[in-house]
Amino acid sequence: MEYITPGKMREIDRRTQEEFGIPATILMENAGRAVFQNAMEMLSEKQEKKIIVVCGRGNNGGDGFVAARHLMNNGIDVSIFLVADVKELRGEAEANYHRAEKVAQTMGKVIEVLNEESLSSFENKLEGTSLIIDGMFGTGLAREVGEPEKSIIQLINDSEKPILAVDVPSGLDAANGNVLGVCIKACFSTSITNIYLSTCH
Repeated sequence: MEYITPGKMREIDRRTQEEFGIPATILMENAGRAVFQNAMEMLSEKQEKKIIVVCGRGNNGGDGFVAARHLMNNGIDVSIFLVADVKELRGEAEANYHRAEKVAQTMGKVIEVLNEESLSSFENKLEGTSLIIDGMFGTGLAREVGEPEKSIIQLINDSEKPILAVDVPSGLDAANGNVLGVCIKACFSTSITNIYLSTCH
């Protein structure tokens, strides 16, 4: 079975932009829209449609912001959490943070910063949600998961809510499949192959 390593994925991204002239803006918009579409499918049978989107500082988080924007524009009750300081965001992730923030503000909401001090509030929020979108780490993670992400992952897993992971579940080493200390137990992962994960069973 062939698979794409993180290194090959970076090369695909580079060639897509440099050789085929497709800008990073469009790549992130397309990726985020795919997350949005998968989320809508997972919500289709649920009466309550409340989603929590947890975003990291990188492109994975940027995809999450795009998905959150589309979900809000389609009338879904979305709570967005950023596991970083806004000042740490760069490039398209930063741009899509601000786009999502504008939509959230029109609905009287803010993007909340999720850190060790706000874990209790986050845990309470998990109780009433229908679906969690994990956009913390992407395919480039190759180190042990530290805090506050470690505690966040444990809270998400303990909630036993359906989880949709952007690209790969946070905490998974995409190069070899090893768990880097802790890992999101996702039901579904939006990737090139849209892998369905067995942890929901």
